[in-house]
Amino acid sequence: MIDISIVIPVYFNEGSIEKTFLRLRNEVFVKFPNLSFEVIFINDGSKDGSGEEIMKVKNKYPENVVVIEFTRNFGQVSAICAGYANAQGKAIMNIAADMQEPAVLLISLIESYLNKEALVVIGQRKEREETMYRKTTSDIFYFLMRKLSFADMPTGGFDVALIDEKVRDVILSLNEANPFWQGQILWTGYPVKVVPYERKQRLVGKSRWTFFKKVKYLLDGVLNYSYAPLRFFSLLGIISFFLGILYSIIIVIQYFFFETPFTGWAPIMIVIMLFSGVQLLMLGLIGEYLWRIFDQTKNRPRYMISKLIK
Repeated sequence: MIDISIVIPVYFNEGSIEKTFLRLRNEVFVKFPNLSFEVIFINDGSKDGSGEEIMKVKNKYPENVVVIEFTRNFGQVSAICAGYANAQGKAIMNIAADMQEPAVLLISLIESYLNKEALVVIGQRKEREETMYRKTTSDIFYFLMRKLSFADMPTGGFDVALIDEKVRDVILSLNEANPFWQGQILWTGYPVKVVPYERKQRLVGKSRWTFFKKVKYLLDGVLNYSYAPLRFFSLLGIISFFLGILYSIIIVIQYFFFETPFTGWAPIMIVIMLFSGVQLLMLGLIGEYLWRIFDQTKNRPRYMISKLIK
């Protein structure tokens, strides 16, 4: 029987995988001698030496390590889901393979769970030792999440969470084609314990969390859990309709009472281009919703596993 399963997605993390495992083994596991742990590495289609480094750790510590290898890159959330599905622990914690979460945070998460403070314990990022660009984009991302989808989303968001197996089972049952992992955890409605921490600077490799991946994940979070975009454009359409009526009345009054000729090619073109842009944006938004519905109906698996070593 495993007490705590630790899920670690791996994507171009060569050089940090063994260090991450040794930090867990030497700084976290020793704090809980009465608990049994397993570490699940999910190789998410890495093209560097990450797969070889994972197997090196597995060969050294076969009793503590589970290896899952995808056929290709399916994304971080899919890797977390695969780890959840194969975890044997009574509680499951996911962390990154880049050693940015301090050991003291992981210890606090486990202690909070053992003290039965909540079935969901998350690490809230209060500070980040990262570039201004990454800090700014992250702040914008989670600001929009709080305003549009999840009012209870912690300021600064979270990347680390420890959940009970009951919560895990609910998340896996959702079977969403484009899952928003943090949103799935909050959506379950289970009590949440928040542990603040400072996220450290990445020392090995570079992040593969690109701008376009962030935009796609933002759309997953907003479109999967909020109708605010559709409501916004509906409101915009109503306002535009009444403004058009008002402007028409003004033109008629000017024509019949003030003999004002119809002039002004530039204002007409501005109005046409403005509302054409709004219409295209609305069509794009509707297309996003329709594509997600279509993607869900195909019922494809979230990932494909080529290798599973326990």
